Amino acid sequence: MNMAMAYNSAITPSAQFGGLLAFLRENVSTAPILSPKRFSEAMHIDLQTLAGQAHVHRNTINRAPESESVQRFLREAVRVLRAATDINKDVPSAIFWYRNEPLPPFAYKTAEQLVVDGRSEDVLRYVASLEAGATG
Repeated sequence: MNMAMAYNSAITPSAQFGGLLAFLRENVSTAPILSPKRFSEAMHIDLQTLAGQAHVHRNTINRAPESESVQRFLREAVRVLRAATDINKDVPSAIFWYRNEPLPPFAYKTAEQLVVDGRSEDVLRYVASLEAGATG
C-alpha cells in the first residue's frame, strides 16, 4: 500500500485513518493483530525503540508480535492517533502531533511519551477537551 495515498489530504480524516489502520494490519498472520514492523515504519522509529516503548525485549517484537503486551501498546497508540486524526484532520499531522507536540497540562510531555507511560486515557481526555473547545 502506498502510504502517501493513505494520507491524501483530500480524503476525510476517517478514511485517512482507515488507510493507516489497513496498513498496520498484520498480513502474515491470520490473527487480527497490528503489525509492529508496520507501526514502526509509519512512526519512523526502529524496532528497538518500539520494544522500549512497549516495555518488551527487542526480540519479542520479531518473535512474538502477537504477544499481549505488544498488542496492548499498539492498540493504545492507535487509539490516541485516531483521536488526534479527528482533530488534526489528516494522519501525517496527527503523527507529528503525537510524536512532537509538548502538552502543557502534562509537564510538556508528548502524547507518545504519555502513551509509553501508560497514560493513554489521560491523553484521550485531553484531546476530547480540545475537540469540545473547538466545537462548543
